[in-house]
Amino acid sequence: MVAALTLDTHPAFADAAAWEAHLRQDRRRSEHTIRAYAATARRLIRFVGTHRAAAITSRDLVSVDAAELRAFLAARRGEGLANASAARELSALRGFLAYVAKGEGTAAPPRLRGPRVKKGVPRPVSPADAIAIADDAEDEGREPWIGLRDRAVLLLLYGAGLRVGEAVALTGAVLPLGDTLVVTGKRNKTRMVPLLAAVREAIQLYIDASPWGVSRDLPIFRGAKGGPLSADIIRRAVRAARARLGLGERTTPHALRHSFATHLLGRGADLRSLQELLGHASLSSTQVYTGVDAAHLLDVYRNAHPRA
Repeated sequence: MVAALTLDTHPAFADAAAWEAHLRQDRRRSEHTIRAYAATARRLIRFVGTHRAAAITSRDLVSVDAAELRAFLAARRGEGLANASAARELSALRGFLAYVAKGEGTAAPPRLRGPRVKKGVPRPVSPADAIAIADDAEDEGREPWIGLRDRAVLLLLYGAGLRVGEAVALTGAVLPLGDTLVVTGKRNKTRMVPLLAAVREAIQLYIDASPWGVSRDLPIFRGAKGGPLSADIIRRAVRAARARLGLGERTTPHALRHSFATHLLGRGADLRSLQELLGHASLSSTQVYTGVDAAHLLDVYRNAHPRA
């Protein structure tokens, strides 16, 4: 019987489909978010069905308890899900179960705290966590174009190493986007940085959705009323995202830029190249990343070496 329930035969799949339509039509979420959230809802239904060895209905969903949610998250973590991604998945489940409970006229299932990241020596944000922050900021945008805007800016910080002030200051003069981007940094110093395809796509999706259009002499990224986007708006978006994802207080927009540098260094980039990519005036500013990378390598050594 359990094997048969691995197919999409649970009555509760209708709830997942209705929630998917609600996200698209009423909440106006992005297609990326809708696909991710709907997949999470269906995963939970299958998990609970296997756990209870029964076909899951709407009533079964509103009876899901904290123990079952913990078991679901533990299973997902066993599949390699990172802390921030697990927290984001839990956030999606809260929304789904609350939606089902409202339809059933009952109280929402218990809220379960997401996984926490231990505090300690500063560490770069992992690639999975960096993407989770950008995705979460998109999900929480009060309008779809605002969510796409925040995601594009955050991917510029992690994917191209920009300072938040540099990202929000980009004007339409950088368009059309190519494989590189010319950035004006501190003291009006310009530099060229590579632009990943995923970052280009994120910026273009925002431009296509923005109600303000683009002009060569005006900032690409706009505030809700059409004025230049403030860097503080992005800082607040990251603070809210890290709270929802259970990340530490040191997870800031600058931490995404820091992670860009540390991950490049770990992949073999030399300090001089890194200095140019970051726009540092002196090599001493860049050398801070060697200490963080050495600390990470020491952790790996201690955990992996048989005589450590």
